[in-house]
Amino acid sequence: MKTGLVLEGGAMRGIYTAGVLDVFLEHEIHFDGVIGVSAGALHGCSFVSEQKGRSLRYFKKYRNDKHFMSWWSFLHTGEVVGKQFCYHDIPERLDPFDYEAFVKSDTDFYATCTNVETGKAEYIKITDMLSQVDAMRASASMPYVSKIVDYNGMKLLDGGCADSIPVEAFYKMGYERLVVVLTREAGFAKKPENAKMAEIRYHKYPEFVQALQNRHVVYNHSLEVLKEMERAGKAFVIQPDKKLDISRMENDIEVIQQVYDLGGKDARIRMKALKDWMKH
Repeated sequence: MKTGLVLEGGAMRGIYTAGVLDVFLEHEIHFDGVIGVSAGALHGCSFVSEQKGRSLRYFKKYRNDKHFMSWWSFLHTGEVVGKQFCYHDIPERLDPFDYEAFVKSDTDFYATCTNVETGKAEYIKITDMLSQVDAMRASASMPYVSKIVDYNGMKLLDGGCADSIPVEAFYKMGYERLVVVLTREAGFAKKPENAKMAEIRYHKYPEFVQALQNRHVVYNHSLEVLKEMERAGKAFVIQPDKKLDISRMENDIEVIQQVYDLGGKDARIRMKALKDWMKH
């Protein structure tokens, strides 16, 4: 039976996930497959390449560089996250991603994106991080503050628009036992978004507008499915017990460290239970 790891996104809340994943690396926890959404994909790839501490390190070093994530970047490039800096300069040169270790890993890795023409999720298998970096970028390209990414003939944006917690999709792909890391607190339910804004900004893509307007329905449904899976012993969830005190574009390094540390702490608390669950 294959065991998969599902990683929710959530912009800067994702640093909680990075804390969890580094503890998984410490304890040599292995998965047959990993599927990440947005920030979940960005931190998940460093887990597959076994680069413990990398996510926190480059966040702390570069978060306040205007080329990383800023309104300056948005005004100058139309993208709040710097394309060249975040997806080329950092991984290729400044804090190198271990492309070779990723390729050699026996863990399959998927990035979840949203196809703006169909409004549906695309689960893209990443086998080469260097040549497929645009799929990773698409997965984390937040609507309204990012340009649509062209990848393999598809027009893509943030995977969270269509499938924030892809437990059903991953289960259907053969991962019958799932460890799920959420960045929303226990008891959270998503509320409807501003429907008008979606219509104005993405009027050329009616299916995508519908996906944005239905986002809360899909999200809350995924939580219900996850609860059922937990009850049946098919899922193991790690998530904060209270709302993470971090903004979507947080630039306070102390806050980032605290949320990372909380992820690590929660993973350590659950480690024995996780190892026992994975044995069965």
